Amino acid sequence: MEFTTYFALHSQTTQTLNKDLDEGLLGIVAARIHVVEYQKRGLPHAHILLIMRPEDKPVTAEDVDRLTSAELPDKETHPELYETVISNMLHGPCGQQSPNCPCMKNGKCSKKFPKQFAEETIMAEDKYPTYRRRRRPEGILIHKGKDNAKINQWVVPYNPFLSQKYDCHISVEVCATNKAVKYIYKYVHKGSDMTTITIEGEEIQYLLGRYISPVDACMRLFGFPTQGSSHAVVNLPIHLEGMSLVTYRDHATTPQLQNLVRRGDRTKLTAFFNLCTQDSEGTADLLYKDVPVKYRWDDRLKYWWFTIPFTTQHWLLGIWKMTKSGKNA
Repeated sequence: MEFTTYFALHSQTTQTLNKDLDEGLLGIVAARIHVVEYQKRGLPHAHILLIMRPEDKPVTAEDVDRLTSAELPDKETHPELYETVISNMLHGPCGQQSPNCPCMKNGKCSKKFPKQFAEETIMAEDKYPTYRRRRRPEGILIHKGKDNAKINQWVVPYNPFLSQKYDCHISVEVCATNKAVKYIYKYVHKGSDMTTITIEGEEIQYLLGRYISPVDACMRLFGFPTQGSSHAVVNLPIHLEGMSLVTYRDHATTPQLQNLVRRGDRTKLTAFFNLCTQDSEGTADLLYKDVPVKYRWDDRLKYWWFTIPFTTQHWLLGIWKMTKSGKNA
């Protein structure tokens, strides 16, 4: 499940939203990853990917309708949500009404708006679901040049509870296919924008540099987190004795190759065996897959170090040591 959120009070909003999601607002979350993206002078926004536990994953059209909507809500029964959707969840206008809109590529909307009408949600195998978008009565509402009868074609998918609570743009989509999830994982790790700088002097030089917007710089100066995840993935290689993977460059010398072979014999797996030999009692019930939970891998020394959980007492002790001198310490 993918979220795209836009907000001004970034730190507080992100923490509150993550808390709502972790508490099972949309179901029990097995894992979560998010990253903050910046768009030149615009406000930052976050992409959040949720991995639900198997019993909470949306697999039917009814499950999708329970989590997300792509229709304008009723103004009489949900006036606050109606205003939020009208203000924040309508795409465009683009197309012939606004051919210079940023989403327009080669004369067409790159986001594929307006969407087709659908009387019910349709699940697909290799793409996002086709969300329910029903035609509304004619001529009741004209908004940004869109007639009320066709306005649902321009609604960005959203979750009613989250939109009403945060009163901002929060796009919620169901990623139920491998292709969609693969795209999202690549998207959240695509890196920063780049820019070309021209320096004019005695010689003209071109530099390819990283572009940092004012908002991006401000976020980093204040120490706001720009990405986070609920789980970390650690690669644990498995190999037979003397058959560990060793990589080398074509121009490597014989001494360099010999050193690589020696270091290649000291892998995470062999270090785990050494750990079990050194501390047979402490590792009696330890499985290889659970080593990263209690130990930290030192890639330089090729050794598993025991991890001491950080507590408030450790933090207070560090502060105390920094404020005491001489015999008072």
